[in-house]
Amino acid sequence: MKRKEAWAYRRSIEAAAALQSDEKALENIYLYPLWEADKAVQVDERYRYGETLYKCVQAHTTQADWTPDVSPALWVVVSLDEFPAWVQPIGAVDAYNQGDKVSHNEKHWISDVDANVWEPGVYGWTEAN
Repeated sequence: MKRKEAWAYRRSIEAAAALQSDEKALENIYLYPLWEADKAVQVDERYRYGETLYKCVQAHTTQADWTPDVSPALWVVVSLDEFPAWVQPIGAVDAYNQGDKVSHNEKHWISDVDANVWEPGVYGWTEAN
């Protein structure tokens, strides 16, 4: 296979991978491109960073100091957990919405309000039974 054909094949794989559910994406993590700096990314695009799959939540051009593991306003871990671990929002761009579910301090919580930046147990959360 020639280089041009290989790149065309890779683009087809990435286009098909973009249509997969999160469950299938996690089963086929190596279909997704590695995260790299200086690349324009769009909302809902998935990239691997280390051994973790991330989904873009805000369109941007990647930067070396905005890696997915330290930029919750830009990326979210692709997960099937009903109650993923709570992460302190940095502002409105990554705040929790009403109905969002998280785990925190060995308890499960559901957000009561939109734009929730409060720690569960402090304000704006109901403990799930």
